[in-house]
Amino acid sequence: MQRRTQNIRANLVDIDHRRIYAASVHWEDGHIVAIAVLGAPDPALDYLLPGFVDAHVHVESTMLTPAEFGRIASRHGTVAAVTDPHEIANVLGADGVRYMAEDARRSPIPIHFGAPACVPATRYETSGAELSAEAIETLLHEGSAGHLAEVMDFPGVLAREPGLMAKIEVARRWGRTIDGHAPGLTGAAARDYADAGIHNDHECATREEAEAKLAAGMHLVIREGSAAKNFDALHPLIDRFPGQIMFCTDDLHPDDLVTGHIDRIAARAIQAGHDRFDVLRAACSNPVAHYRMDVGQLRVGDRMDAITVTDPDQLNVVTTWVAGTRVAQQGRSLTAHRPATPSNRFNAAPISARTLTEALPTGDPDDASRQLRVIECRDGALDTRECHLPPSWQGDHPVPDPDRDLLLLTVVNRYHPAPPAVAFIRGFGLTDGAIAGSIAHDSHNVIAVGSHIQWVSEAVNEVIDMQGGIAAVGGAGRDRLPLPVAGLMSTADGDTMAARHHAMVSLAHAMGSPLSAPFMTLSFMALLVIPALKLSDQGLFDGERFEFLSLLTPPLSS
Repeated sequence: MQRRTQNIRANLVDIDHRRIYAASVHWEDGHIVAIAVLGAPDPALDYLLPGFVDAHVHVESTMLTPAEFGRIASRHGTVAAVTDPHEIANVLGADGVRYMAEDARRSPIPIHFGAPACVPATRYETSGAELSAEAIETLLHEGSAGHLAEVMDFPGVLAREPGLMAKIEVARRWGRTIDGHAPGLTGAAARDYADAGIHNDHECATREEAEAKLAAGMHLVIREGSAAKNFDALHPLIDRFPGQIMFCTDDLHPDDLVTGHIDRIAARAIQAGHDRFDVLRAACSNPVAHYRMDVGQLRVGDRMDAITVTDPDQLNVVTTWVAGTRVAQQGRSLTAHRPATPSNRFNAAPISARTLTEALPTGDPDDASRQLRVIECRDGALDTRECHLPPSWQGDHPVPDPDRDLLLLTVVNRYHPAPPAVAFIRGFGLTDGAIAGSIAHDSHNVIAVGSHIQWVSEAVNEVIDMQGGIAAVGGAGRDRLPLPVAGLMSTADGDTMAARHHAMVSLAHAMGSPLSAPFMTLSFMALLVIPALKLSDQGLFDGERFEFLSLLTPPLSS
């Protein structure tokens, strides 16, 4: 059988030896067989460097299937991604993980799946499935997963909860990387979490928190996604801990993915003044070593996974190779979009405005001592704050008041008919409408927020009618985007999805929302493992004390 030999002349960016030189790189059947040094860098040549790796992403958040995610990401020089499929696992269980792994076989880039550690994320919400330690071992054994994905129940880890520790022990026995998720932990708690066997964390929001995790021996994954943006706070640590830093997007919407990926984060770090080679370690090399991935690093014998850029500081990608094959060129994917077959689990019943009203607490409007517990969200953050505000009343029910940015939030069980859970929230800014979706981390029930109860019920029912998707209804218009794959992903191509999602966000902005990513921010208002106040299908939840709360504060005793 004849070998397929190719070569390229370029300025090779040698991350290992921290130098750049003109070189001729030869590869056969996808693997590098020779690298000839030609001399000093040649300004007429492009720069050749290892490709970028997203160290932690939930592919489902892009609303694209793994194959399509890989097709779009490759345009930006991404040659591999590490992903936690716990979104689809919460809907479809282990079969959802297998669905993702099978679809990823059609991706132009390798996608490395973790076995979801927390399905469901907590016992305080309704999910569509549960993954035991035995199920995780099966996924590792059959190759559907290669490591243990983020251990989100950090209070359970600190308490050494037996069921959770059994999952960690499975991964340790297999010698696999164990991903962390511990927002806010510092000091002894951070050390205790790391001592349980956790290897990394992508949830750090402050330098103090990140330094505590690094001091405990963990790797820091700097996140810059559509909703959660921690780069500004954490990038100064790149210089001090170049061997322990990686980059990730975590959750990225399709209209953000089509404009940039890890390339954008790395270029930003270089432009912030960090050493080029330290940045490229974080963007290209550290994830490969941390997860022991078969991804080439431009060494003889490696697989030919590489990119060319016109400038080693701007990192504007020209060509992407995976296993010696060009998969993207000048911002174009060289592989065709192939639609996936949908799979879903959805059994929610439509709701009415009356149903939502009946779910609200009752009280005495003349009792000024009672306050509403209100969720306060912020742009660019996943955590929330608890604030107490005087209610606006209609009869004996508190109601939304858009003039005060006091909006109604609801979560509706998608797996079987049940009464909705309700709460009040500020920060979304909607003045005349509601948005809703079946993306509600991590159990992915239906979640909606709006200025008026009627708008909220209509938005929820749009999602239920589609059997999953996102919707916006209000005075500025009405639109919806179906997500037939588990209510999380589309079968459409990435460019189409980017345009459609952008239109949905624009409609939310026309309804008054100032948030840069209103649908993604909404999706995290049900994520109980990130404090402070969140809403599950079972009620308002305190993510610090891990307990349910009433919407109204208790009356003052006379």
